[in-house]
Amino acid sequence: MALFESVRWSRRDVLKQSGILSAAAAVAPFSASAATLAESAPQPATGRDNLYTRIGVRPLINARGTFTIITGSQSLPEVKQAMFEASQYYVHLDELMPAVGAEIARHMGAPSAIVTTGCEAAIALATVACICGTDPELSQSLPYHKVRSEVIIPKYSRNPYDFGVRMSGPEIVEVETDEELRAKINDKTAMIYILSGPRAFTEPLSIKTICAIAKEKNIPVFVDAAAEEPIVPNIHLAAGATFVGYSGGKCMRGPQTAGILLGPKGLCAAAFWNAAPHHNWGRALKVGKEEAMGMLAAVQQWYKRDHEAEQRQWLEWNQHIAKTVEGISGVTTQIRMPDADLSNRAPTLRIRWDATKVGITGTELVEKLDKGTPRILVDGGQGRRPDQMESSLGIMPYMMQPGDYKIVAETIAMHLRNPGKFENPPVYSGPTANLAGNWHVTINYSRGVGLQQFVLQQSGTTLSGEQKGEVFTAQLKGTVTADHATISSTMAVSGNQVPYVFTGVVNGDSFAGDVMLGEYGAATFKAVRA
Repeated sequence: MALFESVRWSRRDVLKQSGILSAAAAVAPFSASAATLAESAPQPATGRDNLYTRIGVRPLINARGTFTIITGSQSLPEVKQAMFEASQYYVHLDELMPAVGAEIARHMGAPSAIVTTGCEAAIALATVACICGTDPELSQSLPYHKVRSEVIIPKYSRNPYDFGVRMSGPEIVEVETDEELRAKINDKTAMIYILSGPRAFTEPLSIKTICAIAKEKNIPVFVDAAAEEPIVPNIHLAAGATFVGYSGGKCMRGPQTAGILLGPKGLCAAAFWNAAPHHNWGRALKVGKEEAMGMLAAVQQWYKRDHEAEQRQWLEWNQHIAKTVEGISGVTTQIRMPDADLSNRAPTLRIRWDATKVGITGTELVEKLDKGTPRILVDGGQGRRPDQMESSLGIMPYMMQPGDYKIVAETIAMHLRNPGKFENPPVYSGPTANLAGNWHVTINYSRGVGLQQFVLQQSGTTLSGEQKGEVFTAQLKGTVTADHATISSTMAVSGNQVPYVFTGVVNGDSFAGDVMLGEYGAATFKAVRA
């Protein structure tokens, strides 16, 4: 029987895993055309012939979440219909954006709103609106000239998405206490950025505390609530935030390339003034009439959908998958119920087993599901042979379509019952190579060459040391088996982390092989001892 427990998911696992799937027929389509669209929509994850497969792209069943790299969420039928109808007209964008924004703001309980090309664009445009307002000289001279040239971010809020702040070139000022925040606000401060999530409510430097201090100093505050449910009244505006940004392609199931910026009328207008179609800093951030009207349809539907019915449906899907796999010897499951966090609010399933008994590790099963037909993506698997055979994988039902859960259950159960044959990785023999010392490292990326240095210490087969990059540094750790070595690091960069895994062969004072960089791809390297 599946166990239940409460869990707090981190924001955008991503940082966050996100998205939302409306319950089947939880809301009635607003037109016959929308209903027709829904009924005639193909099932691309299981179809063997569709517009994607014809160009060599394999669709997938999404049991992972609304990650942008796997195209986020499925837009609602009403959104598809609105975008289709919008495409048949010409309108003036300077008239459309205020009209759409007014309707969105009315539904979401905000003074004003604009549609953006995702939440990242909302961050970027709010930042620029605070830096230069609607002064064309200041906008045209970005990022080289700025009067207000600093944005404050609490240290706990640093994340990959604060690139939206950094891309216009302000200096990022990190703070950790309210005293430090007060001290660092000055005439150059354009804005304060906060990443929403559980920590933003429990930290001493919380959203409410920051907004109170910012109000004293007349500094705008942006709250990044990309994956959150847009409840009314808006908790962030109520806490004193100036802006709140949302993604359109996550729980609201609007266009994947859309987002929303909520805020005061003047500052929202300034944000749009700095964006396309205007020839200012944000000209590249173009929102079309289709995305604008699709986003409005998604907002309208959000406040009509039966969200509790959606939760019940997701739970039933997880329970079905759990029941299907629990009959396999050694397999256990656990369903985690969502807590009060407004992001990724869905029950999730974890399937666990001992790969020494079942015959397949979590990482091997994830790869099989990805390469199989139908193609299925799940929440990352754990388990590695031969030393980490305790295995698991997760199911996030947020973006599964009706019927997907049966396919997921049957496919996972099939592989657990009939795992196939897997070999342990090769065991290398011979004298242990010596890597201690200073190394000049050349990394050949798919485009460009990076020059780094390793300072390595060795104790038996264990390696440690420092990685000196072109800009940043990191701590190294690794192992040596005969003449093969694996060295890894996690390099802290501005608001993010870059993983490096160097795997190669040592030949005297030379060490060469491959580099895996997580989402940043792969490269090759050659290191020469100094």
